Amino acid sequence: MSDATTRPVRLSLVDLVGLGLVGPRTRPLRAVLAALGIAIGIATMVVVVGIPASSQRALDHQLSALGTNLLRAQAVYDQRTQTLPPVPEDAAAMAARIGPVQRTSAVANTHAKVWRSDRIPAEQPSGLTVLAARADLLPAVGARLAAGHYLTAGTSALPVAVLGDKAATRLGITELRRGEPAPTIWLGDRWFTVIGVLAPVPLAPDLERSVLVGWSAARTWLGFDGHPTVVYVRAQESQLEAVREVLAATVFAENPGRIVVSRPSDALAAKRIAETTFSGLFLGLAGVALLVGGVGVANTMVISALERKREIGLRRALGATRGQVRVQFLTESVVLCLLGGLFGVTAGVLGAASYAASRDWPATVPPVAALGGVGSALVIGVLAGLYPAIRAARLTPTEALAAP
Repeated sequence: MSDATTRPVRLSLVDLVGLGLVGPRTRPLRAVLAALGIAIGIATMVVVVGIPASSQRALDHQLSALGTNLLRAQAVYDQRTQTLPPVPEDAAAMAARIGPVQRTSAVANTHAKVWRSDRIPAEQPSGLTVLAARADLLPAVGARLAAGHYLTAGTSALPVAVLGDKAATRLGITELRRGEPAPTIWLGDRWFTVIGVLAPVPLAPDLERSVLVGWSAARTWLGFDGHPTVVYVRAQESQLEAVREVLAATVFAENPGRIVVSRPSDALAAKRIAETTFSGLFLGLAGVALLVGGVGVANTMVISALERKREIGLRRALGATRGQVRVQFLTESVVLCLLGGLFGVTAGVLGAASYAASRDWPATVPPVAALGGVGSALVIGVLAGLYPAIRAARLTPTEALAAP
C-alpha cells in the first residue's frame, strides 16, 4: 500500500467549524452557560473602556466650546496681615496690553452679605459671595444667561444684581417671568433687583455661588474700595504659557508673589483624569470575569471530552488522527468563546451607548475595545481548550470505545 493511501485527510476550515459546532448544537444550554462568563467579562471590558471614552469626548467638546485659553489671576491673602493685596483697579486694562491677550475682565469680593429678605435675622446671611463685576465678564469666562439680562454700562451703577445658578437656587430665585415684577434681595442695607440668572460656568465655578453687582453700584452702596480680586484673561492658545509667565507681574507689579495664576481648563482635565482612575479597578474586575469565564469553558470542555469518549474512539477507529481530535476540541472551545465574545461586545457597546445617551454624551466606543474583546475571547478559547484537547487526543481507540 502506498503512502498516499495511508496519509490522513486534511480537514477544511468548513469541516473544522462544523466539528466545533457539534458540542454547542447537541448541548445548547451548557454551551450558553459556558459562553455567558466570557460574555460578561467582555461586556464589562467594553463598557469600562467605552464610558470614559464618551466622557472624554464630551469634555473635549465642552472645552472646545468654552475655550481652553482662559487664565485666572487671583489675589491671595497675606497670612501675616490677613489682608488682600491692593491690586490696581485698572489691572484688567493693564493685562489687555499684553500682546497675545484677546479679552480681559475682573471681579472683586465686596465682603458684603446678602439675604433673601430684610426679615431674616442679620446673623443668618445666605453665605453667598457678593462680587463687583465688569460688564464684559460673560464673554471673558465663557458664561451665558439662563434667564433675564446681564449688567450693562447703563445698569452697572444701579442697585441691580445677577445671580449665579447655585446662588439663585439658594435664594429661591431660579427663573424670571416676563410681565411679573422682578424679585428683589436684601443686599448690604438696601434692596437690589435681580435682573438675571447665569447658567452654570464650568471654567469659573466661583461665579455660580455668587451675587454679581455692577462695579459702580458696589462703590456707591457696598463700600467697595475698587481693588479687583480676580482678573480673567483670554489669550492666544499658542502664546498662553508666555502670557501666563508675565501676567502676575503685569497685574500687580509691586508684589507678583501675591498673585496666583491658574488655568481653569487644567482643573477640568485633572478632574477627568481623577475620575478615570476608577477605570483600572473596573478593568481588573473585567479580567476576573474573563478568568472565571475561561475556567468555566475549560471545565465544560473537560466534561465534554469525558462524555464523548465513545465518539472519540469511533473517530479514531475510522482513521482520525490525534491532531484532528485535538483540533476538533480546540475549535469547539474557540467557537464557544467567540460566541460569548461577540455577544459580550454587542452588549458592551449597547451598554456604553445607553449610558452616554443618559448623560447627553456623544457615544464613543474605541474600535480597539471591540477588537480587543473579540481577540481576548479568541485567546481565552485557545487557552481554555488546550488541555481538554490534548487529553482527548491521548485516548487510544480501544480505550475510548471501552469506556462505560
